[in-house]
Amino acid sequence: MTLFDSVILGIIEGFTEFLPISSTGHMILVSHFLKMPEGVALYTFEIVSQVGAIAAVIVIYVKKLLELQMIKKLAIAFIPTGIIGLAVYPHLKVWLQSPLLVASMMTLGGICIIVVEKIFGKEAESAEHKDTDTVSYKQAFLLGLYQSLAVIPGVSRSGAMIIGGLTMKLPRKLLTEFTFLLAVPTLVIATLYTLYKKHSELAVTDIMPLVVGTLVSFAVALIVIRYFLAYIRTHSFTIFGWYRVIVGVALLFILW
Repeated sequence: MTLFDSVILGIIEGFTEFLPISSTGHMILVSHFLKMPEGVALYTFEIVSQVGAIAAVIVIYVKKLLELQMIKKLAIAFIPTGIIGLAVYPHLKVWLQSPLLVASMMTLGGICIIVVEKIFGKEAESAEHKDTDTVSYKQAFLLGLYQSLAVIPGVSRSGAMIIGGLTMKLPRKLLTEFTFLLAVPTLVIATLYTLYKKHSELAVTDIMPLVVGTLVSFAVALIVIRYFLAYIRTHSFTIFGWYRVIVGVALLFILW
């Protein structure tokens, strides 16, 4: 992997990680069209570069992440993802890296967002604006269950949680912030597990691209988080649904 590759993928990761459009899916598609060599370096980068996005959340929400009640809720929310990620994903990952699968999930996820916004959007808009502290343990677990669907590239971790959260009639801002917070344990554990499993296969020349890409994703994610929160205060998620459908359908025609 070259430094140019790492900068491009770092921008993609930082920009898409917290939007409901699938960061991993975008990186798989971009690496495919730029003809980046597949292998352990690219796979590791797709996971480890998320550290930059994690760091951006920690910088903004450090006080919230240190609250005992929030730690408990995030631990409960992580359970479904942890079980599926450790027990199921390693056996399926070879079949889940297909650009065609990503394009299909992009399209399907977009349709789901549009439909769910149409049905539940007004209730989410009129819901009382509450803080993430009001998320119950049951709601946290259910949101974590929705997040676990993101083991399929193209589904989107935040997208799955947003769809589930809207059906639970949670306010958009609360829902968006909880997806940010749950990203921390999810992506930290995924990164550590990947490094543990793959570190011996990485070459010395792979380290610098990993570092550069992670720093780039951090800088971009800082900006995206703030703008996304400002946007979602007065808008729905529908535009992201249409983006997914348009991009997904276009890619299906290209890749088929």
